[in-house]
Amino acid sequence: MKGFVNSIQHGETGLVFRNSLFLPFHLEILNIWLGKEMSLLAVPDRITDLTPGSGQAAIREGESYTNIVFRKAGDLRKELGHEKGHIVIHAAEKGSDIFQKGNLHYIRIHFSNKHLLTFEIIEDPYYL
Repeated sequence: MKGFVNSIQHGETGLVFRNSLFLPFHLEILNIWLGKEMSLLAVPDRITDLTPGSGQAAIREGESYTNIVFRKAGDLRKELGHEKGHIVIHAAEKGSDIFQKGNLHYIRIHFSNKHLLTFEIIEDPYYL
């Protein structure tokens, strides 16, 4: 299993294809925020329904990656790229105790160029 804190610190990148993100690590997702604008007045969509089959997002794990597919989204790169928005994942390392506050982190996903994603661990998702 590949942890996200170490992967992010080492500058690993991910991929985006339309409504699908490929993250180069494993994680235990609590919720996901999709923000269409970068402003103090905009409230991001919070996705907490990650249940298989009927949820707003589908999650699949490979041996060294996690794939998240947003069922109701179009092309994420066009909708959120070029600083038009953001994705923040509230997560813990896979296998860690999600009830310990020190194990929880916010991961901000940046749309770099073309299909590349970069990641940053942030303190507070409300101060982007």
